[in-house]
Amino acid sequence: MKYDVVLAGVGGQGVLSVGLVLATCARADGFEVKMSEVHGMAQRGGSVNATLRISDAPIHGCLIPQGTADLVLATEPLEALRYASELAPTGTLITSTEPHRNIPDYPPIEDLLRRILALPRAITVEARRLASQAGSTKAVNLVMAGAASSLVPIRPSTFETQIRRVFGTKGDRIVEINLAAFELGREAAQCVAA
Repeated sequence: MKYDVVLAGVGGQGVLSVGLVLATCARADGFEVKMSEVHGMAQRGGSVNATLRISDAPIHGCLIPQGTADLVLATEPLEALRYASELAPTGTLITSTEPHRNIPDYPPIEDLLRRILALPRAITVEARRLASQAGSTKAVNLVMAGAASSLVPIRPSTFETQIRRVFGTKGDRIVEINLAAFELGREAAQCVAA
């Protein structure tokens, strides 16, 4: 078994945090994991991407050949389209619907979402709304991790255990917000995929 993920977004959106959550959970489930990251101009709102490879056998490199990713997970729609060509023919793209307008000529969001939804397997998630519903807009990255959890080969119970472990030092309220965000993201992706 091998599962390759490309993560994409812009600086400050928690792209690398989503990757670390997925990697931590995959390791906890006994998988081999390799992750690479490219920060670019992340501190100035620039593009950030990472690759995550999950396997039940040794992994010899962290790069994913173009056109072979099982999942592109994006925290921003324009970045989702930028990396759509990384998908395998049977791959899925999951993106947050909220734009991060970091350039003056950012395309109309309706056009971006129409192009995304024209892909063979695409799921859009209102991540900011769901994070707010969970209790904090800072939990957008956990909403996206939840959406990805509906596809990656990691047990849902592992996510819960690791979220409790990682956020446990920040108090029960933060743990519950992040668990709620994760579940809302998972439910949103499952509803669309069904």
